Amino acid sequence: MLAHTIMTKLFVISLGGSRINPGHIDTNFLKKFRALILSQIKKGRRFILITGGGRLCRDFQSALKQISSPTPDEVDWIGISSTWLHADLVRLMFGKLANPNIIKDPNKKVPFAEKILVAGGWMPGRSTDDDAVRLAKAYGAASVINLFDQDFVYNKDPRKYPDAKIIKKLPWKEFRKIVGSKWNPGKNAPFDPIAAKLAQKNRLRVIVANGKNLKNLKDILEGKKFKGTVIN
Repeated sequence: MLAHTIMTKLFVISLGGSRINPGHIDTNFLKKFRALILSQIKKGRRFILITGGGRLCRDFQSALKQISSPTPDEVDWIGISSTWLHADLVRLMFGKLANPNIIKDPNKKVPFAEKILVAGGWMPGRSTDDDAVRLAKAYGAASVINLFDQDFVYNKDPRKYPDAKIIKKLPWKEFRKIVGSKWNPGKNAPFDPIAAKLAQKNRLRVIVANGKNLKNLKDILEGKKFKGTVIN
Protein backbone atom coordinates (compact mmCIF):
# COMPACT_ATOMS: atom_id res chain seq x y z
CA MET A 1 0.00 0.00 0.00
CA LEU A 2 1.16 3.50 -0.84
CA ALA A 3 0.37 6.88 0.65
CA HIS A 4 0.81 10.45 -0.51
CA THR A 5 0.28 13.97 0.74
CA ILE A 6 -2.47 16.21 -0.63
CA MET A 7 -0.78 19.35 -1.95
CA THR A 8 -3.79 20.92 -3.69
CA LYS A 9 -7.56 20.94 -3.68
CA LEU A 10 -7.62 20.56 -7.48
CA PHE A 11 -7.44 17.01 -8.78
CA VAL A 12 -7.00 15.88 -12.36
CA ILE A 13 -8.59 12.50 -13.01
CA SER A 14 -8.25 10.62 -16.26
CA LEU A 15 -11.39 8.49 -16.32
CA GLY A 16 -10.62 5.59 -18.62
CA GLY A 17 -13.23 4.79 -21.23
CA SER A 18 -13.20 1.19 -20.02
CA ARG A 19 -14.84 2.42 -16.85
CA ILE A 20 -17.51 4.49 -18.57
CA ASN A 21 -18.19 2.03 -21.36
CA PRO A 22 -16.76 -1.48 -20.93
CA GLY A 23 -19.21 -2.72 -23.60
CA HIS A 24 -22.24 -0.80 -22.35
CA ILE A 25 -22.71 2.47 -20.47
CA ASP A 26 -21.96 1.43 -16.90
CA THR A 27 -24.61 3.49 -15.14
CA ASN A 28 -24.05 1.69 -11.83
CA PHE A 29 -20.39 2.73 -11.78
CA LEU A 30 -21.20 6.28 -12.92
CA LYS A 31 -23.77 6.73 -10.15
CA LYS A 32 -21.20 5.68 -7.54
CA PHE A 33 -18.45 7.80 -9.13
CA ARG A 34 -20.79 10.81 -9.15
CA ALA A 35 -21.63 10.30 -5.48
CA LEU A 36 -17.93 10.11 -4.57
CA ILE A 37 -17.05 13.29 -6.45
CA LEU A 38 -20.00 15.13 -4.91
CA SER A 39 -18.87 14.07 -1.43
CA GLN A 40 -15.37 15.37 -2.16
CA ILE A 41 -16.72 18.67 -3.49
CA LYS A 42 -18.43 19.17 -0.14
CA LYS A 43 -14.95 18.97 1.39
CA GLY A 44 -13.76 21.87 -0.77
CA ARG A 45 -12.16 19.93 -3.63
CA ARG A 46 -12.44 20.67 -7.35
CA PHE A 47 -11.88 18.39 -10.31
CA ILE A 48 -10.78 18.25 -13.90
CA LEU A 49 -12.17 15.05 -15.40
CA ILE A 50 -10.87 13.72 -18.73
CA THR A 51 -12.93 10.97 -20.35
CA GLY A 52 -11.64 8.18 -22.58
CA GLY A 53 -13.42 6.36 -25.37
CA GLY A 54 -13.42 2.78 -24.12
CA ARG A 55 -15.31 0.08 -26.00
CA LEU A 56 -17.26 2.69 -27.97
CA CYS A 57 -13.99 4.04 -29.34
CA ARG A 58 -12.68 0.62 -30.34
CA ASP A 59 -16.00 -0.46 -31.87
CA PHE A 60 -16.15 2.59 -34.11
CA GLN A 61 -12.50 2.29 -35.07
CA SER A 62 -12.96 -1.39 -35.90
CA ALA A 63 -16.08 -0.68 -37.95
CA LEU A 64 -14.33 2.04 -39.92
CA LYS A 65 -11.45 -0.27 -40.74
CA GLN A 66 -13.85 -2.97 -41.94
CA ILE A 67 -15.77 -0.57 -44.16
CA SER A 68 -12.88 1.31 -45.80
CA SER A 69 -9.13 1.90 -45.66
CA PRO A 70 -8.86 4.86 -43.26
CA THR A 71 -5.67 6.77 -42.56
CA PRO A 72 -4.26 6.65 -39.01
CA ASP A 73 -5.57 10.19 -38.46
CA GLU A 74 -9.08 9.16 -39.52
CA VAL A 75 -8.99 6.23 -37.11
CA ASP A 76 -7.91 8.62 -34.38
CA TRP A 77 -10.64 11.16 -35.15
CA ILE A 78 -13.45 8.62 -34.84
CA GLY A 79 -12.00 7.63 -31.47
CA ILE A 80 -11.73 11.25 -30.37
CA SER A 81 -15.42 11.76 -31.20
CA SER A 82 -16.31 8.93 -28.81
CA THR A 83 -14.48 10.68 -25.97
CA TRP A 84 -16.54 13.81 -26.58
CA LEU A 85 -19.78 11.85 -26.25
CA HIS A 86 -18.60 10.37 -22.95
CA ALA A 87 -17.47 13.82 -21.80
CA ASP A 88 -20.94 15.22 -22.47
CA LEU A 89 -22.47 12.41 -20.42
CA VAL A 90 -20.15 13.10 -17.49
CA ARG A 91 -20.61 16.87 -17.75
CA LEU A 92 -24.39 16.62 -17.77
CA MET A 93 -24.56 14.14 -14.88
CA PHE A 94 -23.02 16.82 -12.64
CA GLY A 95 -25.44 19.52 -13.78
CA LYS A 96 -24.60 23.08 -12.79
CA LEU A 97 -21.56 21.97 -10.80
CA ALA A 98 -19.77 21.41 -14.11
CA ASN A 99 -18.56 24.04 -16.56
CA PRO A 100 -20.95 24.03 -19.56
CA ASN A 101 -18.11 23.54 -22.03
CA ILE A 102 -16.20 20.38 -22.92
CA ILE A 103 -12.50 21.07 -23.29
CA LYS A 104 -11.37 19.80 -26.70
CA ASP A 105 -8.02 21.63 -26.78
CA PRO A 106 -6.05 21.28 -23.52
CA ASN A 107 -3.67 24.04 -24.61
CA LYS A 108 -6.41 26.68 -24.33
CA LYS A 109 -6.89 27.42 -20.66
CA VAL A 110 -10.51 28.16 -19.82
CA PRO A 111 -11.12 29.92 -16.50
CA PHE A 112 -13.81 28.03 -14.61
CA ALA A 113 -15.60 28.99 -11.43
CA GLU A 114 -17.50 25.71 -11.24
CA LYS A 115 -16.38 22.72 -9.23
CA ILE A 116 -15.82 20.50 -12.26
CA LEU A 117 -14.26 20.91 -15.69
CA VAL A 118 -14.69 18.07 -18.20
CA ALA A 119 -12.44 17.34 -21.18
CA GLY A 120 -12.38 14.83 -24.02
CA GLY A 121 -9.88 14.01 -26.74
CA TRP A 122 -7.85 16.59 -28.60
CA MET A 123 -6.16 15.67 -31.87
CA PRO A 124 -4.74 12.69 -33.82
CA GLY A 125 -1.57 11.29 -32.35
CA ARG A 126 -2.61 12.27 -28.84
CA SER A 127 -4.56 10.31 -26.26
CA THR A 128 -6.67 11.55 -23.36
CA ASP A 129 -3.65 10.79 -21.15
CA ASP A 130 -1.87 13.56 -23.03
CA ASP A 131 -4.83 15.86 -22.37
CA ALA A 132 -4.60 15.07 -18.66
CA VAL A 133 -0.91 16.00 -18.54
CA ARG A 134 -1.45 19.27 -20.40
CA LEU A 135 -4.41 20.24 -18.24
CA ALA A 136 -2.53 19.43 -15.05
CA LYS A 137 0.27 21.70 -16.20
CA ALA A 138 -2.11 24.49 -17.28
CA TYR A 139 -4.05 24.54 -14.00
CA GLY A 140 -1.14 23.89 -11.64
CA ALA A 141 -1.97 20.38 -10.47
CA ALA A 142 1.03 18.32 -9.35
CA SER A 143 -0.50 14.93 -10.07
CA VAL A 144 -2.79 13.06 -12.43
CA ILE A 145 -4.88 10.15 -11.19
CA ASN A 146 -5.24 7.71 -14.06
CA LEU A 147 -8.13 5.28 -13.54
CA PHE A 148 -7.19 2.19 -15.50
CA ASP A 149 -8.57 -1.37 -15.61
CA GLN A 150 -5.77 -2.88 -13.51
CA ASP A 151 -4.64 -2.34 -9.91
CA PHE A 152 -1.00 -1.65 -10.79
CA VAL A 153 1.50 -1.15 -13.57
CA TYR A 154 3.25 -4.42 -14.41
CA ASN A 155 6.60 -5.09 -16.07
CA LYS A 156 4.63 -6.73 -18.90
CA ASP A 157 1.00 -7.35 -19.83
CA PRO A 158 -0.43 -9.59 -17.05
CA ARG A 159 -3.23 -10.72 -19.36
CA LYS A 160 -0.68 -12.34 -21.64
CA TYR A 161 2.09 -13.23 -19.19
CA PRO A 162 1.17 -14.98 -15.90
CA ASP A 163 4.63 -14.19 -14.51
CA ALA A 164 4.16 -10.42 -14.89
CA LYS A 165 5.38 -8.56 -11.79
CA ILE A 166 3.66 -5.72 -9.96
CA ILE A 167 5.49 -2.40 -9.85
CA LYS A 168 4.38 0.03 -7.14
CA LYS A 169 6.84 2.86 -7.79
CA LEU A 170 9.02 3.67 -10.75
CA PRO A 171 10.61 6.66 -12.49
CA TRP A 172 9.39 7.84 -15.88
CA LYS A 173 12.55 6.59 -17.55
CA GLU A 174 11.78 3.01 -16.52
CA PHE A 175 8.08 3.29 -17.27
CA ARG A 176 8.80 4.49 -20.80
CA LYS A 177 10.91 1.39 -21.38
CA ILE A 178 7.83 -0.70 -20.60
CA VAL A 179 5.31 1.13 -22.84
CA GLY A 180 7.69 2.04 -25.68
CA SER A 181 7.72 5.31 -27.61
CA LYS A 182 4.98 5.01 -30.26
CA TRP A 183 1.31 5.84 -30.01
CA ASN A 184 -1.30 3.62 -31.68
CA PRO A 185 -4.99 4.65 -31.87
CA GLY A 186 -7.04 2.55 -29.45
CA LYS A 187 -3.97 1.25 -27.62
CA ASN A 188 -4.77 0.01 -24.12
CA ALA A 189 -1.83 0.94 -21.86
CA PRO A 190 -1.56 2.24 -18.25
CA PHE A 191 -0.37 5.58 -19.65
CA ASP A 192 0.39 6.25 -23.27
CA PRO A 193 4.01 6.74 -24.49
CA ILE A 194 3.58 10.29 -25.82
CA ALA A 195 1.90 11.47 -22.62
CA ALA A 196 4.57 9.74 -20.55
CA LYS A 197 7.29 11.70 -22.32
CA LEU A 198 5.46 14.98 -21.66
CA ALA A 199 4.81 14.07 -18.02
CA GLN A 200 8.49 13.29 -17.51
CA LYS A 201 9.45 16.63 -19.07
CA ASN A 202 7.08 18.50 -16.74
CA ARG A 203 8.06 16.46 -13.66
CA LEU A 204 4.47 15.43 -13.16
CA ARG A 205 3.46 12.57 -10.92
CA VAL A 206 0.90 10.06 -12.18
CA ILE A 207 -0.96 7.60 -9.99
CA VAL A 208 -2.26 4.57 -11.89
CA ALA A 209 -5.07 2.76 -10.07
CA ASN A 210 -8.02 0.51 -10.81
CA GLY A 211 -11.03 2.64 -11.65
CA LYS A 212 -13.44 -0.02 -10.41
CA ASN A 213 -12.25 0.47 -6.83
CA LEU A 214 -13.88 3.72 -5.79
CA LYS A 215 -13.02 3.21 -2.13
CA ASN A 216 -9.39 3.21 -3.26
CA LEU A 217 -9.95 6.42 -5.25
CA LYS A 218 -11.41 8.02 -2.13
CA ASP A 219 -8.26 7.04 -0.22
CA ILE A 220 -6.09 8.61 -2.93
CA LEU A 221 -8.07 11.87 -2.82
CA GLU A 222 -7.84 12.00 0.97
CA GLY A 223 -4.13 11.26 1.16
CA LYS A 224 -4.53 7.83 2.74
CA LYS A 225 -2.80 4.55 1.90
CA PHE A 226 -3.95 3.21 -1.44
CA LYS A 227 -3.43 0.44 -3.96
CA GLY A 228 -1.77 1.58 -7.18
CA THR A 229 1.44 2.58 -8.94
CA VAL A 230 3.14 5.96 -8.59
CA ILE A 231 5.20 7.16 -11.56
CA ASN A 232 7.34 10.28 -11.18
